[in-house]
Amino acid sequence: MSFLAARRRHPAALLLVLLLALVITGGLYAVLAPKDADAAASTADDVAAGKALFLSNCATCHGLNATGTNEGPSLVGVGAAATDFQVGTGRMPLAQPGTQAQAGEVQFSPDEIKQLAAYVASLGPGPSVPDSKYTTGDGDIARGGELFRVNCAMCHNFAGSGGALTRGKYAPSLMDVSGKHIYEAMLTGPQSMPVFNDDNLSPQDKADIISYLKNVKDEPSQGGHTLGNLGPVPEGLFIWTLGIGMLIAAAVWLGKKAA
Repeated sequence: MSFLAARRRHPAALLLVLLLALVITGGLYAVLAPKDADAAASTADDVAAGKALFLSNCATCHGLNATGTNEGPSLVGVGAAATDFQVGTGRMPLAQPGTQAQAGEVQFSPDEIKQLAAYVASLGPGPSVPDSKYTTGDGDIARGGELFRVNCAMCHNFAGSGGALTRGKYAPSLMDVSGKHIYEAMLTGPQSMPVFNDDNLSPQDKADIISYLKNVKDEPSQGGHTLGNLGPVPEGLFIWTLGIGMLIAAAVWLGKKAA
């Protein structure tokens, strides 16, 4: 018994227990940790082709090694999702400096965008392009509406129609934006938008928000014309203009009748 007690009190025992605890903790984390909503992995050929495209079209502003210049920020660590969003919505390459990069005509093919995203992703770990199962709009519409109103409506309007921000910036309309790009915007936080990573909004949360926006766009308005879903200002202007017009018409009609 004394021999066994001595063995239990051996100084190496504590180290072995700590190592075993670390191994168990690491294994559990690998199994249970939230998984990124990654799309298919890129190849070495994609990375090489993307680098060539980058040097031809992006290095002037972002630097030969994508580490940034006075004209553009570093792209190290922004991930494939940021590149896919910025290039896939025509915001990049930037036509001219301005208060905010605006969506425009896309300058690259889908394959070229994938290659550019693969190259940027190779520079450092960052958010990946989401899996299509999260971007098709098949989530919980009601829950997505609740999440949207809590996290997004103060800038993008209750129906995603967009709105003005400070210093000439604005929150764009979300009505004609694809589910993939909406997901990537939440994940990367372009322009003045905050980042909603998977700790803030899970992949399923983002999928539900996309489902809500898709429903808003596709659902017919039971109350008549939406007037852009911009809220009480255009509605009041419409009523005021119509009301004044009717009063003027009535006054002219009464004047003619009296004469």
